[in-house]
Amino acid sequence: MDIQLKRGLLDVCVLAAISEEDSYGYKIIKDMKPYLVLSESTLYTILKRLEAAHMLTVRSAEHDGRLRKYYHITPEGSKRIAEFKEDWKEIMAIYRFVTKEEQPHA
Repeated sequence: MDIQLKRGLLDVCVLAAISEEDSYGYKIIKDMKPYLVLSESTLYTILKRLEAAHMLTVRSAEHDGRLRKYYHITPEGSKRIAEFKEDWKEIMAIYRFVTKEEQPHA
């Protein structure tokens, strides 16, 4: 898979993982595990990139005597998920063309 495409898909997956509630690294990895395997180093690279793009914010809170970083999706992050859903319709149309699958009837 094209590295840029994969990177964009993983970004959206991480945003989706925190779209319903704030979350932290280990829980994000655990929540995504049924769908894809993501290493901690890859996740934290993605989280830093999304924070720099203003798609999420980070806050620290104490948990069991240790500081834990919680990630919160921003309106910009939610917008990116919505854009992805629209883009995906076009990608699926291209896929159907390439594989010669019939288009669903409207």
